[in-house]
Amino acid sequence: MTETTAPLAGIRVLDLSRVLAGPWCSQLLADLGAEVVKVERPGAGDETRAWGPPYLKDRAGNDTSEAAYYCAVNRNKKSLTLDLASADGQRIVRELAVKSDVLLENYKVGGLDKYGLDYAALAQLNPRLVYCSITGFGQNGPWADRPGYDFIIQGIGGLMSVTGEADGRPGGGPQKVGVALVDILTGLYAANAVQAALLEREHSGLGQHIDLALLDTEVASLANLALNYLCAGKSPQRMGNAHPNIAPYQVLPAADGHFIVAVGNDGQFRRLCEVMALDALAGDPRFLTNADRVRNRAALDALLEARSAQRGKLEWLAGLEEAGVPCGPINSIGEVFAEPQLAAREMVVDLPHPSAGTAKLVGNPIKLSRTPVAYRNAPPLLGEHSDEVLRELLGYGSEEIERLRAAGVV
Repeated sequence: MTETTAPLAGIRVLDLSRVLAGPWCSQLLADLGAEVVKVERPGAGDETRAWGPPYLKDRAGNDTSEAAYYCAVNRNKKSLTLDLASADGQRIVRELAVKSDVLLENYKVGGLDKYGLDYAALAQLNPRLVYCSITGFGQNGPWADRPGYDFIIQGIGGLMSVTGEADGRPGGGPQKVGVALVDILTGLYAANAVQAALLEREHSGLGQHIDLALLDTEVASLANLALNYLCAGKSPQRMGNAHPNIAPYQVLPAADGHFIVAVGNDGQFRRLCEVMALDALAGDPRFLTNADRVRNRAALDALLEARSAQRGKLEWLAGLEEAGVPCGPINSIGEVFAEPQLAAREMVVDLPHPSAGTAKLVGNPIKLSRTPVAYRNAPPLLGEHSDEVLRELLGYGSEEIERLRAAGVV
């Protein structure tokens, strides 16, 4: 794919966001061809640059200054360092906003107002600007001024109440998801909203303000569990690895570990019983239909777990796969990346990196047939493109750039 054929070719994104939700959005837009200018603090940059170990390694095996966390969400971007507290820094952002299609920011509500960089101010300069604000709780409401963190949102929004083993079972109690899932989902919603606003702009000629809240995203992502509550009036509870509406749909113990079965219909249940030599269960009145199995989940679990523990997981998986019963192993992250399916799907990419030599990154899951995503640049060094952006986008000369650098603006 060339820059002119990329889906978002010609779109420029001014990214004032940091950490995860905003950078996840801008990396996706960049993968799809947008030019992303990432604005970072001089001397420090995005906080995640220091969130190590681990760090990328150089050719000699020594740590570089680039944390793996930062590299996970910042490829295909240009890094421009600016001091937004300075008048010059604010002026440069305004000049870039005039030349941009999208601005991303995740400051606290009103945090950019004092700099004259809020949506109302920048929309006057560029009415076509799509301005996306990401906060913990949104631009309005009694909690709007609260800082928002993924972990806290997982608790407030109910996700932790349905994640983890049930009370009374070994390891029971609320658990957060193993990755900052709310940030990731918010970034995905943000990218979707930005592209929708760009499409609408083709008709109206105008940009607009996108207000995205981590809490709203988390609640929306409760999906069927939210509707279970709205329909039944009862809050779903933690069920460990079980499914609230389907059984058996869970982790089973094996003699040498664990494996997953995901039985979605009665035919699959009958085949599961055949593979496990539990044929009588298929005709047991307690387990004839999914509704029966959900009502009698505890009894079914005890019977399945007693049998599954008698053989190794690979033996069970081979028999279940042959019988067409959905199943799978529980891989470590290392085992995931050793799977041949990931290689076939090109989910690991290597990009040249100025200090590490090569940066190994996770690929984009979007597979477009005519205009595939492109991996143009490794995550940038801090301020790597400051001169380029100021010179090529704003027309600054060398003397002005040196003045800004001497003043600590760049």
